[in-house]
Amino acid sequence: MKIRSITYFCNPKFPLEEKALRDAGKFLSQAKSACEAAGYEVQTARLATIPFPKLLGEEHIDELPKYAAQFANAIRSAGIAYASLGPALPDFPRSCDLIPDAIFASENIFFGGAMTAGRDIHMKAVKACAEVIVKCAPIDPNGFANLRFAALANVRAGAPFFPAAYHDSDEPAFAIAVESADVAVEAFEGQTSLSEGRGALIAEITKHGRAIARISKKELSNVRFLGIDFSLAPFPDDAHSLGNAVEKMGVPRIGLHGSLAAAAILTEAIERADFPHVGFNGFMQPILEDSILAKRAADGTLTVKDALLYSAVCGTGLDTVPLPGDTTADEITPLLLDLCALSLRLDKPLTARLMPVPGKRAGDSTEFDFAFFANSRVMALDASPVGLPLGGDDSFSLNAK
Repeated sequence: MKIRSITYFCNPKFPLEEKALRDAGKFLSQAKSACEAAGYEVQTARLATIPFPKLLGEEHIDELPKYAAQFANAIRSAGIAYASLGPALPDFPRSCDLIPDAIFASENIFFGGAMTAGRDIHMKAVKACAEVIVKCAPIDPNGFANLRFAALANVRAGAPFFPAAYHDSDEPAFAIAVESADVAVEAFEGQTSLSEGRGALIAEITKHGRAIARISKKELSNVRFLGIDFSLAPFPDDAHSLGNAVEKMGVPRIGLHGSLAAAAILTEAIERADFPHVGFNGFMQPILEDSILAKRAADGTLTVKDALLYSAVCGTGLDTVPLPGDTTADEITPLLLDLCALSLRLDKPLTARLMPVPGKRAGDSTEFDFAFFANSRVMALDASPVGLPLGGDDSFSLNAK
């Protein structure tokens, strides 16, 4: 198990107050050292701000691309690997439109797009997020720019995983995201008893969660600690694959029936574990970041509809899903709408990070050259544009079940 990210949350203001980023860099360096001294490898130090529409305000929102480029340079100087400028908001209708240019203008800066507010699904925001995905796809020849954008449904502030991370206060804070799919693999390795495997997993999560919390509360008490997101994030080899954990639980291949039950058990184990929770804390299914998920997507066992189904019981939703390069915004919109409906009815945070690959069709091999990706095949999106009245621009509310 590793720490995927120590994420520092702040309001760096506009115009940018670079001292805030220097303070963040100093804290993150201290936090990294404290965690490593306790035996935890720390992969990245990250920063997340309040949502950029509130940061810039309506008067300056057109300056987002310039601000993002400046921010990228400033975090690099502060020793911070990545930053999130938070989500576009439904109350700022033009905010989504600026994201593709801001991604093009910057490096290592992430964004989200909020599709819900309270109990409301904002159809204009859903459609705007679909447009962002389509416009970002050709920025990079293999569609890689969409790694830095996610459509968000019912996601609260303080989640440390990117691209969902954002802040809601002027007071700095921090949270920790872990890379822990291997903990689930090891818990169920060779098990014949579900209860023993689950018990082992809960015990291991509790042990590490409490240890990280002790460090965070005692040695790093100068900044408010929000908690830990113990979502079972993978790395693209079989030993760190959540798909592998599901198959260790007895499902022959993830994507077959039984997979949803396994996802529910793994998510509930995190909920049972005793540590300070923040963020998603569940089964994480990033197709391209998980060697077994990538393999099952490539052979057709795992589909986009399967991943959406598992979102009903998992942590984060749809993640790093490779789609055909000619996928339109009108085809993506109903998928995002389904995700929003699940998030509000089940009262849980969900995201969609979708990656149309230019020039590729369903079934074509992906060709990413990225250490955190396992190559797969482009997945078919079984979607057509929705008509009226569902496909209109009206917002509507959904109560939780």
